[in-house]
This record gives sequence, structure tokens and C-alpha cells, in this order.
Amino acid sequence: MRYPQGGGLTAERQQFREGLRLQAAERFARGEASSAIAKDLRVSVRSVQRWRQAWDEGGPRALRSQGPASLPRLSERQFAQLEAELAKGPAAHGWEDQRWTLGRIKTVIGRRFHLTYTIQGVRKLLVRGGWSCQVPARRALERDDEAVAGWVKETWPCAEDSRRPVVPGSSSRTKPASP
Repeated sequence: MRYPQGGGLTAERQQFREGLRLQAAERFARGEASSAIAKDLRVSVRSVQRWRQAWDEGGPRALRSQGPASLPRLSERQFAQLEAELAKGPAAHGWEDQRWTLGRIKTVIGRRFHLTYTIQGVRKLLVRGGWSCQVPARRALERDDEAVAGWVKETWPCAEDSRRPVVPGSSSRTKPASP
């Protein structure tokens, strides 16, 4: 299953879902219909059908939780070390500006732990660890307001004038003279 936050089910949610499956198993033993079970447990009929098939093949034990789909490749201790590295800032790792990107974090993970992650994998790892995308609360220290004002006065008017003049045109590309 995929979840928008990328983290999967929490332990409490896994237990809740396992409880639903075990309730369904009791009702399978009584011979109840899948649609009635689905309605009462507020799940899809297709889920109940999958659970019934697993129950038919392996009994109630087959409906027990199998745990998380995949374990994180970084241990808790390694993730704490990664957080310490991120707290040092990008400059400590050789980047000039003070922005952490997923690509840069991927590089730090590769250098520090000798593991290869995809960009999406880095994002999921960070979300599982409680990190989120951040937008700076204030302007960058490197920002030069005088340079920005000069650009607006000098460069921007030239960029505006470079557009094509607005004149009535033709509706036909092949016959420009046609109305």
C-alpha cells in the first residue's frame, strides 16, 4: 500500500488492521457473506475476498500482520548520525549555499554510510524520521536588495519590451492575409 506521507502504517494502525482481519476470520467460520462483513467492518468487498482466500489457504494465522513491508536500511543509530550531519549544515559537507536538497542528502548518506538511496527513498526516509519540506522563514543572508532593485529598473523593462507587439493577426497560419 502507498500512503501520501510515504511512511506506511504505524504500529497501532497495523494492529487495528490485523484486528479487523481476525474479526473477519471469525465471521468466515460462521459462513457469513463477504458483502455483509465488508459493510460491517467498513472495508471494501475486494479486501474481504482477499482475506477470505488467505483464510481458506492458511486459517486465521494467515491473516496475522507480517510486519512492515520493508525495513529502513538505516538503523535508528545511523539515522541519528545522519541528523547530526544535517545539523552541521551543507557548508560543512562542501556546498556553498545553505540549502539541503534530497540529492545532497543522498550524497551525504552515500559518503557517510556507503549506502545507495534513490531520491524518492531519501524523501521516504526523512518523512519516516519526522522531517518535512521547509520554506525559509526569512530571506537569505546573501540576498542583495540593491542588486535586486537595479535588476528591476534596468533588466526587467528590456525583458518586457522584447515581446512581440500586439496587433490584430490572422486566424490562418497558411494564409496570413485571410481574415
